[in-house]
Amino acid sequence: MDTTHFLRFLKSGLPWLFALVILAPACNVTKYIPEDELLYTGAELKIIQETPDKGIGKIREELQGLLRPKPNSKILGQYLGLWSHFKMQKEHPGFINRFIYNKIGEEPVYLSQVQPEKTEKLILNRLDNNGFFYAEAISTFRRKEKKGHIRYEVQLPTPYVLNTYQYVRDSLPIDKHLRELLKSSEIKPGKRFALDQLKAERERLNTELKNRGFYSFNPDFLIFEADTNQYETREFDLFLRLKESVPEEGILPYQIRSIEVYPNYSLDKYGEETDTTRIEGVEFIQNGLSFKPELLRQYILIEKDGLFNAQQSRLTSNRLSGIGNFRFVNIRYTKVGDSTDVRKGFLDAKIFLSPLDKRSVRAELQGVSKSNNFAGPALLLSYRNRNLFYGGETFSLTGKLAYESQIAAGDRDGLSAFEFGLKGDLIFPRVVFPIPIKERFAYSVPKTKISLGTEYQDRRGLYRLNSLSATYGYFWNANRFVYHEINPISLNFVNLSNTSGEFEDILNNNPFLRQSFEQQFIAGVTYSFAFNKLMDKYRTHSIYFGANLDLAGFGLRFANNIVNGANPNTFLGFSYAQYNKGDIDFRYYWRFTEERLLALRLFGGVGLPYGNSVSLPFVKQYFSGGPNSIRAFRIRSLGPGSFRPDSQSTANFFDQAGDVRLEGNLEFRFPIISYLKGAIFVDAGNVWLVNENEALPGGKMGKDWYRELGIGAGIGLRVDIEFFVLRFDLATPLRRPYSQEGERWERDFRFGDNDWRKENLIFNFAIGYPF
Repeated sequence: MDTTHFLRFLKSGLPWLFALVILAPACNVTKYIPEDELLYTGAELKIIQETPDKGIGKIREELQGLLRPKPNSKILGQYLGLWSHFKMQKEHPGFINRFIYNKIGEEPVYLSQVQPEKTEKLILNRLDNNGFFYAEAISTFRRKEKKGHIRYEVQLPTPYVLNTYQYVRDSLPIDKHLRELLKSSEIKPGKRFALDQLKAERERLNTELKNRGFYSFNPDFLIFEADTNQYETREFDLFLRLKESVPEEGILPYQIRSIEVYPNYSLDKYGEETDTTRIEGVEFIQNGLSFKPELLRQYILIEKDGLFNAQQSRLTSNRLSGIGNFRFVNIRYTKVGDSTDVRKGFLDAKIFLSPLDKRSVRAELQGVSKSNNFAGPALLLSYRNRNLFYGGETFSLTGKLAYESQIAAGDRDGLSAFEFGLKGDLIFPRVVFPIPIKERFAYSVPKTKISLGTEYQDRRGLYRLNSLSATYGYFWNANRFVYHEINPISLNFVNLSNTSGEFEDILNNNPFLRQSFEQQFIAGVTYSFAFNKLMDKYRTHSIYFGANLDLAGFGLRFANNIVNGANPNTFLGFSYAQYNKGDIDFRYYWRFTEERLLALRLFGGVGLPYGNSVSLPFVKQYFSGGPNSIRAFRIRSLGPGSFRPDSQSTANFFDQAGDVRLEGNLEFRFPIISYLKGAIFVDAGNVWLVNENEALPGGKMGKDWYRELGIGAGIGLRVDIEFFVLRFDLATPLRRPYSQEGERWERDFRFGDNDWRKENLIFNFAIGYPF
């Protein structure tokens, strides 16, 4: 099937396909239930409390999870999986029935499979674990036609709460630490008995003790004893003890006797020809110079003669891995001598580092799809040196040759461009600053990045653009979820040349656009922040929050008065941009299962031009519409505000952008078959200008901005093969902000009309999920 026929199928066939899926299960499944059986429709749980308890919501959720078996699932109120199962019992079930059965078919769950007595025992056991001793659980059966369900009624007595919590021993070194740790325990007097909390307390104590030198300690060495004889007051006393069978070495603190580091360790190459360098109590043993010892020492948090600390050991491994120079990082501890008859044990620490190949050359042929609907082939050639100055420095040089053309441009003439670029990056795995700075980031070491690049772009039939960029900054992970990047120096020089008559007409009709291209020099500070928990697929609720700040030109006016006071609007002869720009990106995932989720995204960004600038430079402007934005509108066909061009032309690609962008997206994602996923989505948003532009009437943001939101909805297919995702989205506008007031909402959806589909159904193709 060629592209034309595929698009035609998507635009005409999908609405009927969705209708078929919705209407198919409408058949009644009860007629298939055997005479001696009842279809199990689930269980009802009623909890009656003797006294109120703040944690009853969590208890109810826990008890609900015990109600087994689970009844047959419903889709839109219908038993689609069960219906498919019964249809498959026919002599000739047909292709569609077989297909649905293989993907979502379910065996029927009958009331005879339920074991309420067993469930009652599980409920009472779980209540005992949560302090509700002597509870009662009763089950009753209810029937309606050929269906039946179970009702569980649970009587909750007043729960037992903690009176005292103490550790009963005081003769060994470990006893002192356990007594201290009990002071910071979450188990407090007045709290309800909870077995899960006792398990968590035991793990907490194990973690803390391992950070205090107790290398061989195990949480199984601890045991809790609860005295629940205080029936009148419903209180209990909790005692923490060490088991009698605990080995002596398990409760001794261990001290680091020696630390040896092998920077270029290899099983088949390490021999006697090694050099040893000792720095601050750490011995570095290597064949020749692989890594400068004085630099490598900065990443090691383990200290000679200090007590073993599991957290410092783990962070040391993280920091060494974060250098990016080693394939493997392995820290091994060896007990020294017989420590059972002394008050302290000793450990020798050895750190084995297996380096990656120092140099590599790579050629890469790409098919690139950009957020602005440009796509095309690209050839990348790159050279990398992972240890340039023997301090973990990574130098990379990348050359790029690419051609791109705008796809899905609608009635507008498609744009195309030829690009050539060369970029060099030098990354130091430490803070590089004129004044020595001793970093104190335990989780990971900040890295310093210096970049220099140039790019040549020939936008066919319009202009040529030569750019030179340079940045100097730092980036680091504060923890597993938080990322920071700051560039105190960010420079970008752009030179526009060889403009065509058509492009000159575009610039003449929009003086703001001309200035956004002519401001050749952008200098300032950028900062990025990201908090990301979306990678945890087993988390029910997860969020992402990103923020970017871009401040340009704020110091150039002062410097310009010193260097060239005659013309305050230029620096070293170049017109420079002045603006403050910031945006935030919030995303929320609500996972019903690993593959079924509701994804929400809110984006807000604003750029405030001042001084030299009346609008943002073209490369810094916001735009709306396209595969990663409002998918019911083509790229750059929405906004600014209520502006609507007289005709679709190349000029609109440059005109329809703004200084402010607001956007919201809601998408439900679900599996279909194997690697094929589906989505239903709604998008809303637009862009606006900060200053009035006569060339773009209606583009300035006003108090009624919410009346100028574009809204669209659609469906999507995703081919998700783990390491990459191909995305196809089909959407239609629900609200057009550029229409007259009272006519902006779409009220006539004629999916059967070919002309209507051609005008209103927008197809987007992209790589990766939109958010």
